[in-house]
Amino acid sequence: MEPLSQVSFPVKKQEKQKQEADDTVYMNFMKSHCCYEAIPTSCKLVIFDTTLQVKKAFFALVANGLRAAPLWDSKLQRFVGMLTITDFINILHCYYKSPMVQMYELECHKIETWRGDSFQNVYLQCSNHFLISISPEASLFDAIYSLLKHKIHRLPVIDPQSGNVLHILTHKRILKFLHIFGKKVPKPTFLGKQIQELGIGTFRNIATVRQTATLYDALSIFVERRVSALPVVDDQGKVVSLYSRFDVINLAAQKTYNNLDMTMQEAVRRRTCYVEGVIKCYPDETLETIIDRIVKAEVHRLVLVDRADVVRGIISLSDLLQAMVLTPAEINLPVK
Repeated sequence: MEPLSQVSFPVKKQEKQKQEADDTVYMNFMKSHCCYEAIPTSCKLVIFDTTLQVKKAFFALVANGLRAAPLWDSKLQRFVGMLTITDFINILHCYYKSPMVQMYELECHKIETWRGDSFQNVYLQCSNHFLISISPEASLFDAIYSLLKHKIHRLPVIDPQSGNVLHILTHKRILKFLHIFGKKVPKPTFLGKQIQELGIGTFRNIATVRQTATLYDALSIFVERRVSALPVVDDQGKVVSLYSRFDVINLAAQKTYNNLDMTMQEAVRRRTCYVEGVIKCYPDETLETIIDRIVKAEVHRLVLVDRADVVRGIISLSDLLQAMVLTPAEINLPVK
């Protein structure tokens, strides 16, 4: 009879291999599918020339329900970057209290002036002057890595032959692709574990804003913490609404960017566009439940609360993709 240690060793090895295969299911799925596969058959794509007026550009974003658009430089005959809501927030935050610059003057400038592409005044001094993009043949794993490494929310898929932008890939689109087609692969056991056990998300130093704070205070948090949305809380710390970067763009449409001293309660009330709303989750819910909710609600994050609705954490699309795809590949990027 063989010693027990010799019999148990192969069994433990098999269990370890099975666990590794389970952990890497979604990583391998993303590596086996290319970006082109995730492009929808029909979608909206808006491209701005850098000579376009800033006011017209942001109105176009609002009218089309978009958060960003690729920028085309006619002189250089190439794409040079993205115009995003972050640009608008940075401008508002930087110049709202400046005695030298009037906000209504800024919106009349061209995009290239804001970006500092021309020889005029530079308003976005920290703006990137290159476009981070990806090929349609690249894997979705590479796309996720690029999104999280560069801390960007939109990744243009550019045809290397024509130079045309085919699609703007996002965390949301990639997770939806996984949600639809990932059912063809074995369901990993970690989907059944509670989110608190897995530790996916941000649970310390959570960025929130009180409903009595000013809109300018919220912009300051957006700029300093580089978050994409803020839970608006009452005096007890209970979440009452969610204010996102996308909500800020409506200040341009409503021409209310000269009144950033209004309270967050007032800012939330004035929203006239589609409101993402507060989609909540609880620490004892499973990862599978969390993914289903965030995909079906088509939101970018869930607010983790206790049973008294007090904010305890944030679970973002970046958190989910990092945990399910990059961490199994031993790539740990800070997602905040």
